[in-house]
Amino acid sequence: MARVAIFPGSFDPFTRGHQCVVDEALKLFDRVVIAIGHNTAKRGMLSPQVRKQLIEEVYAGDERVEVTTYTTLTGDEARRVGASAIVRSVRSATDFDYERTIERANRHIYPDLTTVIVLAPAEVEHISSSLVRELRAFGHDVSTLMPKGVELERFMALSEAEK
Repeated sequence: MARVAIFPGSFDPFTRGHQCVVDEALKLFDRVVIAIGHNTAKRGMLSPQVRKQLIEEVYAGDERVEVTTYTTLTGDEARRVGASAIVRSVRSATDFDYERTIERANRHIYPDLTTVIVLAPAEVEHISSSLVRELRAFGHDVSTLMPKGVELERFMALSEAEK
């Protein structure tokens, strides 16, 4: 039986930090489902469909990675994709406290789901989607924060074209 994990997040945009977490999770699991949560009340920098396309391009040819979007509770999506674990990342003590609270809530509702915490490697622990969005908004180059080969401006144009 394949060991499947779900890695949920908004991924707006998907960064090198996220990529490192997925790469670590692939050492533990046979398959990782990157699940893009979609809050219909919030307008992101990239549409959920474009975020999905970006991530699929990063993992093109790697059958161990699947990308999906969802609007339900993460635990419900985990069950839908056959995951036994939720992968989360921690960059700081603040992140840990937040993730511990979420894990306890998930365990209460979904006792069969295990949360696996992956520590962000030192070289990417400062990278976050919000940092990328802010630097980009002020005209700074964010290419070193993105997965190799990802041109964020191309995905921004795709997202704009959807409107």
